Amino acid sequence: MPLEQALEHLLEAAARAPISACEVVALEHADGRVLAADLLAGCDLPPWPNSAMDGYALRLEGWNGEPLAVSQRIFAGTAPAPLRAGTCARIFTGAPMPEGADCVEMQENTEVLEDGQVRFTAPLKPGQNVRPQGQETRAGDTVLVAGTRLGPVELGLAASLGHAELSVRRKPRVAVLSTGDELAEPGQPLAPGQIYNSNRRVLISWLQRLGCEVLDAGILPDDLALTRARLQGCQAADLILSTGGVSVGEADYLGQALREGGELGLWKLAIKPGKPLTFGHYAGVPVLGLPGNPASTLVTFALLARPYLLRRLGCAEVQPLRFKVRAGFAWPVAGNRREFLRARLEGERAVIYPNQSSGVLRSAAWAQGLVEVPEGTTLAEGDGVYFIPLSEVLG
Repeated sequence: MPLEQALEHLLEAAARAPISACEVVALEHADGRVLAADLLAGCDLPPWPNSAMDGYALRLEGWNGEPLAVSQRIFAGTAPAPLRAGTCARIFTGAPMPEGADCVEMQENTEVLEDGQVRFTAPLKPGQNVRPQGQETRAGDTVLVAGTRLGPVELGLAASLGHAELSVRRKPRVAVLSTGDELAEPGQPLAPGQIYNSNRRVLISWLQRLGCEVLDAGILPDDLALTRARLQGCQAADLILSTGGVSVGEADYLGQALREGGELGLWKLAIKPGKPLTFGHYAGVPVLGLPGNPASTLVTFALLARPYLLRRLGCAEVQPLRFKVRAGFAWPVAGNRREFLRARLEGERAVIYPNQSSGVLRSAAWAQGLVEVPEGTTLAEGDGVYFIPLSEVLG
């Protein structure tokens, strides 16, 4: 299945199961959350004309270029008096314009004479260096639309409009479980044939960065009754997210339990790493099964699971930014699946980690992003390739 088709299926399923419940949170707790309702401006911004420079405010009408006496000093946070005719006002950046003034000249283009009057040394025009009232937004304007993920800039914008609280979608509850007797948790001794479970830590940290509430379901044992019981314990979740193969083998207890208690689809994706993917439901709870190899888990979560979760929260923009760079490597043999190579930028070129095995998590720790090589494509060094920064998908 092509990546675009799999993503379309997931986003359609997400739209049918929105997480629509809302809560009101203080700005300091809203980072990473998704706005539940349009944010409207309750005032003009700026609320009054103000100076964009340190300098002198004056009125050009009736002025013939003569030096002007300074009638007041205006600092940010103070209320000025109306400008007296035939004078100027010393004004500082962000301070309100006095009534009657129509321009500001920066102090670098002025000269203070011995008698304290100010001579202006450059041509002036009305509105110069003045930020007009409502320049940024007008009361009633929609400044952020519902479905916006809130970050430092969006929270600063809300604060600039006087909002101390925001209505946001509640956090998705995601149950994370791992499959396989070969897995051991860090800190435990490794039995013969075992490896430490890295996927659990990757996914829990990643989900928390996405603003999810994580239900840690641990490692599933190879036991059908215990698997059923563990899945029943996930009924409060909005999503069950698993890693490890779901197949038709005789030891596939997760797949058997999912088929008995719901529906299960096995997809073979035309991407590398990350070929096997599972999507279905268990007792009404959506289930998304990612492949177990660490790099495969990373790629499928970034390109499929993350957009699915964001769409369930009402986000319109769920795809990561990608941009063209030059390949700092050759790719002489075309593959039959689209490949996502762990890479980093050196100048304007992307270089790839020498070992692109799906089991090598170290390659992702070294990388700054993913280089996309379309199926059926060969590359010469210097050819254009798309680059997806990891910073786009890890938060």
